[in-house]
Amino acid sequence: MLGSIDIVAFVPTKDPEKARAFYEGVLGLRFVKDDGFALVLDANGIMVRVAKVAPEYKPAPFTILGWQVSGIEKMVAGLQGKGVHFERFGFFEQDELGIWTAPTGDKVAWFKDPDGNVLSVSQHV
Repeated sequence: MLGSIDIVAFVPTKDPEKARAFYEGVLGLRFVKDDGFALVLDANGIMVRVAKVAPEYKPAPFTILGWQVSGIEKMVAGLQGKGVHFERFGFFEQDELGIWTAPTGDKVAWFKDPDGNVLSVSQHV
């Protein structure tokens, strides 16, 4: 039923100004508007609503938003060049860029936004 309908992604923020600077200025999403409840951004035709939440908000300890990319090494290096820090986890091996390669050959690297939300870039075989 919903399989052919456009999806809307939601990301929480306690600080809309920092979030906008990050999502627009660092990640390159196109700012559409601030509707009072959320910052509305365009990610290649997908609406991303960076929702304004209460100061008590605590980020989830898992990925809440990710991008499928080709050439993950180049993408990670480019984001690092813009000041993005990639997370390192002790429970599996990551390369020098912070990229984990799954047994299937898929690759994933994780980073956080200014609110501490876990985001990722991944390349799938």
